[in-house]
Amino acid sequence: MKAAVFSEFRGPIAISDVPDPVAPEGGVVLKVDATGVCRSDWHAWQGHDTDVRLPHVPGHELAGTIVELGKGIKNWKVGERVTLPFVCGCGHCAPCASGNQQVCDHQFQPGFTHWGSFAEYVAVHYADLNLVRIPENLDSVAAASLGCRFVTAYRALDAQARVRSGDWVAVHGCGGVGLSAIMIARAMGARVVAVDVQADKLEAARSFGAEAAVNGREVADVPGAIREITGGGAHASIDALGSKITCFNSVSCLAKRGRHVQVGLMLADQSRAEVPMDIVVARELEIYGSHGIQAHRYGTLLGMVAAGTLRPELLVTERLSLAEGIDFLQRMDSFPGTGIRVIDRF
Repeated sequence: MKAAVFSEFRGPIAISDVPDPVAPEGGVVLKVDATGVCRSDWHAWQGHDTDVRLPHVPGHELAGTIVELGKGIKNWKVGERVTLPFVCGCGHCAPCASGNQQVCDHQFQPGFTHWGSFAEYVAVHYADLNLVRIPENLDSVAAASLGCRFVTAYRALDAQARVRSGDWVAVHGCGGVGLSAIMIARAMGARVVAVDVQADKLEAARSFGAEAAVNGREVADVPGAIREITGGGAHASIDALGSKITCFNSVSCLAKRGRHVQVGLMLADQSRAEVPMDIVVARELEIYGSHGIQAHRYGTLLGMVAAGTLRPELLVTERLSLAEGIDFLQRMDSFPGTGIRVIDRF
């Protein structure tokens, strides 16, 4: 099969012919129909993720068709169209037993712990527990766009931030996950303040429902601006980028008893952020991380898509070939363009 392979961190990524994967016990092989290009893939290529072993194939936001079943598979058959969380639980450890497969002790992550979906085929472990059927009316590109961005944003807002209708939500960083969070928060009935340093991203944020926008390059006091807009602070705030600045601003902009959720990965030199603990204590703030979503929680989100409340396909700004996706991945440190790019040609 053809796959995008790199053999050194920050080194060349080449389209190579590599052996087709074999279905592992309890797993399947998928023909990759579409796969998103995510900043997390850029982190893997940079060597920021300690699970990555070289040589490596990135890619974790995928939709595909089952072409091979491994020993022991009970719930699936060849020919079914599926997607999956970017963190797949083993089903046997303590976190999985509590329903929290997203923090499994033995997790399978395509594109990180194992070769991923920047390829014609990908092997998936723990398939019975983690695969999710794609509805017939949802095409593979839209399904792949749910990827880690829509589903991660959904769980961050619903389970961690506990957003309710009428809440003010601040979203720091208007890339794929940030715009997803804005769309979902609006669908929940929340009011949104979008924060970014690029005018085109803020314009996109407004088009997807943000009521107000703050340009961090032009505003000296971002938390102060948010508190003024919201009349006292956001009820919930999402750092969708993952930097020391956006993390600090997200916590600082909260109203009393507000909830900060860290969604953007904070790796390498951004991994140790300053948190204003004086404000955390005085305002009784809550701080959460959010690491993906469990397969069993896809139902509500897919229901919102089926009802037309959420339209993930609107965030897909480009459909790319594998070669074009590799090129875009290597430029993601400059945050080019808006929306989500999806590879659909191999």
